[in-house]
Amino acid sequence: MRNGTASHMTSIRDEIQNILTTRATGQYGLSAVNQQQHALQAAALAERNGESAAFIVAALVHDIGHMVHDLGEDPAAHDVDDRHEELGAVWLAERFGPAVTEPVRLHVPAKRYLCATDKAYFGYLSPDSVRSLALQGGPMSADEVAAFEALPFAQAAVRLRRLDEAAKNPRAQTPPVTHFMKYVDQVLDGAPGT
Repeated sequence: MRNGTASHMTSIRDEIQNILTTRATGQYGLSAVNQQQHALQAAALAERNGESAAFIVAALVHDIGHMVHDLGEDPAAHDVDDRHEELGAVWLAERFGPAVTEPVRLHVPAKRYLCATDKAYFGYLSPDSVRSLALQGGPMSADEVAAFEALPFAQAAVRLRRLDEAAKNPRAQTPPVTHFMKYVDQVLDGAPGT
């Protein structure tokens, strides 16, 4: 076991499950889904794409920073960048390795990257993603693009970002939070491919 005892793994799994079932009921920005629906859709899309357990966990918890800060439900509406990607990555780093934390930390820079490198991508952004893009620094400069592309988890972050935009369908059907806890267990147990 990479991160310790079975009780430690259970504690982390229970902690994540609790956050996703009790703190993820708030509206997801301007979208017609709440935080939990968004997280479950992202994880379900990652699972459907055949991603690794670590990537599925990253998709499930990529916005956990929104749920562990004390800035209220929609800070961007008040022109505040909650830096949820950084806060979430720091919170997750106490529990997981970089295969989970780095795509989470980089999913906002990945939005900026895609806006700079994929002209069609901006059209996929939801209104709240457009609003937060300005707070997050706008599209990357050429130097920022080059620096981002050199990062070890840049491509995973780009895949996560594309799932992030696709995970806002109010009619989507997903498995429950408990379904994805097996991936949390696999990552905590250090299973191959995580």
